[in-house]
Amino acid sequence: MTEIKEVAVIGLGYIGLPTAAILAENGIRVHGVDVNERNVNAVNEGKVPFVEPELGDFVSRAVNNGLLTATVTTPAADAYILAVPTPFNEDYTADLSYIEAAADGVAPLLTGTELVILESTSPPGTTEHLANYLAAARPDLNLDQLLVAHCPERVLPGQVMRELVTNDRVVGGTTPKAAQLAKDLYSTFCQAEILTTDAATAEMSKLVENSYRDVNIAFANELSKISDKLGINVWELIDLANHHPRVNILQPGPGVGGHCIAVDPWFIVAAAPEESQLIRQARETNDSKPGWVVTKTEEAISRNPQAPVALLGLAFKKNIDDLRESPAIQIALELANKNPHINFLVSEPNIEVLPASFASVQNVQLVPTNEAIDQSATVVLLVDHDEYSDVSLQQLTGKQVIDTRGQWRALTAAPAVESSALENSNA
Repeated sequence: MTEIKEVAVIGLGYIGLPTAAILAENGIRVHGVDVNERNVNAVNEGKVPFVEPELGDFVSRAVNNGLLTATVTTPAADAYILAVPTPFNEDYTADLSYIEAAADGVAPLLTGTELVILESTSPPGTTEHLANYLAAARPDLNLDQLLVAHCPERVLPGQVMRELVTNDRVVGGTTPKAAQLAKDLYSTFCQAEILTTDAATAEMSKLVENSYRDVNIAFANELSKISDKLGINVWELIDLANHHPRVNILQPGPGVGGHCIAVDPWFIVAAAPEESQLIRQARETNDSKPGWVVTKTEEAISRNPQAPVALLGLAFKKNIDDLRESPAIQIALELANKNPHINFLVSEPNIEVLPASFASVQNVQLVPTNEAIDQSATVVLLVDHDEYSDVSLQQLTGKQVIDTRGQWRALTAAPAVESSALENSNA
């Protein structure tokens, strides 16, 4: 049972806003804080400024019940949750500037009894750094009484509201008391097990979880390259291998994106470069996959070099609008820049305008899915959005097709394919 009645959640993005909404759903008064006024205005209207199933209902209820409001400045509260970005620098060390900026807003408000939780995925030592940063900003406070904890998110985009409740959580404190208070707060909505440890171990646990997945994805992506060279259908190969009771190979794709798996392993590499050889190699393998897809696409384009090309999907995973670190964007930009004479028709059902990274590119258009396919000689499936499952064999017949997700494996295996010039790459 928590004694905390009022929480300020700093950062109303893909993790911060769901956390704010689920706390408010369970009776906590929540102040959402974000530097983006568009996000603040949307929340105050009971709306969600991005795509996340079910979140809209939670936000609308919380706002209507007076338990959630948003602002651009941090108000005083019993607890502060920092859910801000932690990108990496050119040398793959973590950029802590967003965390420090959030701390700058919290520090003047502290009286010494509040709980400060870092939810942002961070390298070992970041929570301790946050505690020291706050202490330096407020030398009048007793550092020994400062309650700082780390509680990394471990939810899947598209299922966030369910997994906030059902997934186990790890909470690490700079002190046992901080860990326990954070556990008590998260127990208001988390029905699964909440495990407590020290802050550095909690930080490392999140990095290890995502690095484990990255290594396994790298194995699948490497298999796709090997299979392509040997003329083997990688989707069938993996399906057959996974019939072994102790084998569970993941599915390959065009690369790895998102704010976690594409970023977190580098924090381990930066912290222990000599000891993290496998983790580094997995990152390099996955980072090389978009370039390989570009090469395969250009081979297909060469058979009809003047015709438009359809690129289906820009998000980093299916059925969301999150474009962070998306390999699909990297592929689209590289293809467009290397082939300025070709018109690339992009379909992404979860966005209304192309992201800013396309501002200087003149040969890319965002169009409806069917229009992109119908007008193109080459079709590249980069994201397995549910909408693309409705694409028919008739729409693809006679076109060069590269399916990087295996979503159309049934179509490309159809008897009509062989006589229709429809081709499928193991990308």
